[in-house]
Amino acid sequence: MTTVFNLDLGIKSENTYSINNKSLKLDTLQDIQPILDDLDKFEILEKLDISGNTISSIASKHLVEKLIKFQKTLIDLNLQDIYTSRDRFEIPKSLNEFNTLIKNCDNLKILNLSDNAFGQDSIDVLEDVILNCKSVEHLILSNNGLGPFSGTRIGKSLYKLSITKKNSNQSSLKTFWCGRNRLENGSIDYLSIGLKSNSDLQEIKLYQNGIRPSGISKLINFGIGKLSNLKSLDLQDNTFTLLGSVALSNNLKNWNHLIELNINDCLLKSKGCLIFLNKLGEISNISNLEILKLQYNELDTESLKLLSNILPNLKNLKSLELNGNRFEEDSEFIEKINEIFESKGFGELDELDDLEEPDSDEEEEEDDDDEDEEEEEDVEQGEDDDALKSLEEELSKTII
Repeated sequence: MTTVFNLDLGIKSENTYSINNKSLKLDTLQDIQPILDDLDKFEILEKLDISGNTISSIASKHLVEKLIKFQKTLIDLNLQDIYTSRDRFEIPKSLNEFNTLIKNCDNLKILNLSDNAFGQDSIDVLEDVILNCKSVEHLILSNNGLGPFSGTRIGKSLYKLSITKKNSNQSSLKTFWCGRNRLENGSIDYLSIGLKSNSDLQEIKLYQNGIRPSGISKLINFGIGKLSNLKSLDLQDNTFTLLGSVALSNNLKNWNHLIELNINDCLLKSKGCLIFLNKLGEISNISNLEILKLQYNELDTESLKLLSNILPNLKNLKSLELNGNRFEEDSEFIEKINEIFESKGFGELDELDDLEEPDSDEEEEEDDDDEDEEEEEDVEQGEDDDALKSLEEELSKTII
């Protein structure tokens, strides 16, 4: 799946060069020469998009040598999906060539490195790239095969970058995408620290990372929950259950500017859904939510009723996703939700074509799991906070 990031920064088309999705195989100087010739025609280059091609370290070196003259004007650099068919040793060499450019770009705002197989082999260079993103505000780093080891180092780099930016009077990152990277619980300690330190963050996407409930709880309580400027949060396809649901619910009040929340396929379970919706109800009259995604969470009729009751207060909500949950499609509360949208004159519900039937055995098993998680939460929360504070203090000592 291609990772597409679009943000209008007012860049003029005449200052943009793109070979997006041409499937070019750029191995040699001869291969890259037509592109170098095209770039000679530019006096000002603000956006470069070479995504959807594959480039060698040799071709990268020649391209970067040509791009150096645009280091003061380059704003948007799209290097998404540029290493298809490249081996594990070639990728870091090429990335290091681009790092030479990135560290000299004083006005670079967008850097997209998604859909490149960095894994652990490229983490040394990738870490250095992040540390050189002094002016970058939007860092897109999804589907890179990072894993928890590299994810940990990404978190440390985000923290160090935030300190560098602060010392240079630059705003911190505003956008950070790191979905489909198998971050898991093993990366959460430093990722939480790194995210919290970038206090200007407005958009975070950490979808499909295999993060389990204790990791989600830590990530939100110590990291994301501290970000008061947050506008969009995507945690789709990680596992919440009760522990993660409680953390999410308790931090809703901290996100006064939140416009979009995607927790599709996060297994909040029926009790977690109730807790979340009760907390949402408490702030519904001041909420700015426009998009709420709650698919495949075992949300049941009781939660659906509660949602229909608080919906009139969510005055900006225009998109609600509920498919894959546990209620009847012809429920009176679905009818009520549709009537509320109709009376407001805007807003829509997704297509409910994959609903589950409630199962009493599963619900009983769920209650047992929830009790275990409540005990785990009581024991670990304070310990987690202290441990992460200690890690942050130690990390701060490594910055020169």
